[in-house]
Amino acid sequence: MSRLPVDPRGVYALWVRDVTRFVRTPSQVVGALLTPLLFLVFLGTGFSGAAIPGIPEGVDYLQYIVPGIVGFTLLFGASFAGLAILADRDVGFLKEILVAPVSRTSIVLGRVAGGSTTALVQSLLILVLSVPLGFEIRRPLLAPLALVVLGLLAVTFVGFGIALASQFRDSQGFGILVQFAILPLFFLSGALYPLDQLPTAVRYLGLLNPLTYGVDALRGVLVGTSTYPLAVDFGALIVGAAVMVAAGAALFERVEAA
Repeated sequence: MSRLPVDPRGVYALWVRDVTRFVRTPSQVVGALLTPLLFLVFLGTGFSGAAIPGIPEGVDYLQYIVPGIVGFTLLFGASFAGLAILADRDVGFLKEILVAPVSRTSIVLGRVAGGSTTALVQSLLILVLSVPLGFEIRRPLLAPLALVVLGLLAVTFVGFGIALASQFRDSQGFGILVQFAILPLFFLSGALYPLDQLPTAVRYLGLLNPLTYGVDALRGVLVGTSTYPLAVDFGALIVGAAVMVAAGAALFERVEAA
């Protein structure tokens, strides 16, 4: 049987499996929300009203930090989507889908679709929970664009997680490396403080980070203030998503079924 470059049924089956597993493990959902909520409660409300250098005039710190925490939630959830690949290897499911008449590209796209969906739900829950804390969506007509931004970020970091998971055979090593990678990406994104307050060399590293443009775009469409034009943010996000998915697909091609 010939293998199509992309098998929609295979992509859909993997998406359904990931979403079903996510829905059936509420403890995983709650656990993924706890850390972002702690950031919101202790940093967002604690520093609300404080004079933070570099924050635009008229923007409260809670308004400033919520897009960053939403981006962090998505970064965390999407990057750990690669863990599902290693979990499937442990139970033998990965071997089954690798020998099935479905292309590797379809498997990667199914994983990207499933991981992006679950990460998107987690980040939207944090956005909703931030409203009772005092967050205000100042540009409601542009709010739907936030879904596009979150979708592009999810695809980017699920691709990142797949690329990393393709290099590991054990989930423990993968988990350690992902946590080591996530925190620098978070702190160099401008999620908690403006990047222009950092040393020049560090600020340049932040410009290479896709999360920087995602957080900035979320501020632009939800709060009404952004460092870069939205066209720049969206362009960087599209390029980042394409590069990460291509890297994840290329590295997953080398994964052996044994």
